[in-house]
Amino acid sequence: MSVRIAPSILSADFSRLGEEIGTVEAAGAHSIHVDVMDGHFVPNLTIGPVVVRSLRKVTKLPLDVHLMVTDPDHLIPEFARAGADHLTVHVEATNHLDRTLRMIRSLGKGVGVALNPATPVEAIQPVLGLVDLVLVMTVNPGFGGQVFIDYTEDKIRRLRGLLDSGGYRSRIQVDGGINLETLGRVVAAGAEVLVVGSAVFDSPDPGARVRELLEKSSVLGYHSRYV
Repeated sequence: MSVRIAPSILSADFSRLGEEIGTVEAAGAHSIHVDVMDGHFVPNLTIGPVVVRSLRKVTKLPLDVHLMVTDPDHLIPEFARAGADHLTVHVEATNHLDRTLRMIRSLGKGVGVALNPATPVEAIQPVLGLVDLVLVMTVNPGFGGQVFIDYTEDKIRRLRGLLDSGGYRSRIQVDGGINLETLGRVVAAGAEVLVVGSAVFDSPDPGARVRELLEKSSVLGYHSRYV
C-alpha cells in the first residue's frame, strides 16, 4: 500500500497560490485538495468553480475537490467542467446519496464520499461499491488548523476492516489535524491518502514539509508514489 499526500490549499497563502502549489508539486505531493465550503453545511465560506478553473492552469496534479456544501448536486457539474478530477460529497449533506455518486461517475470523475467525525461508518456501507475514496473527517469540518479527534483513529480502523472484508477497492482518505505526529496513527489504522493543510502551508518551507511527510510514511513501511 502506498501513502499519498494531498496538501489542502485551505491553509495556503491565496496571494501566492500558484507558487505554493508549484512548491508542493515539485516536492512530490500526489494531488491538491480543494475545500469548498458554503457557509451553511459548515460555518465557513471558501471558493467556487472559478478558482478550480484557475488551478487547473497551474498544476498537472489531480484536483481533489471536497464539497462541504448542502445539496451538492447543482454544483457537481460546474466543478467537473472547471477541471476537478475527483469530487467528494458528504453523506450528511444529500438526501439521495446513490444518485449523487452516480452523477459524479457519469461525468467521468473520481467518486468520493465523506463522513463527519460523529457519523458511523455503517452510514455509507450500502454505497461502498460506488466509490473510489472514503474521506474520514478527523476534525469537525469548517476550519483549518484544528486538533485531531482521537476517537476517529478507531473509526478509520473499523472502515479499513469493512473495506477489506467486503473486497472493496476504495481508498481511505483522512482530513483534519494530520501532521508529523498524527501521521503514524492514521496510517497504522489503514489510511492511504493524507490531506495535510496547516502542517504544510504554515511551515517555513512547505516543500520541505511535504518531503518530511513522505519520508516518514516510507519509514513506516509504506512507499509513496505518484499514480
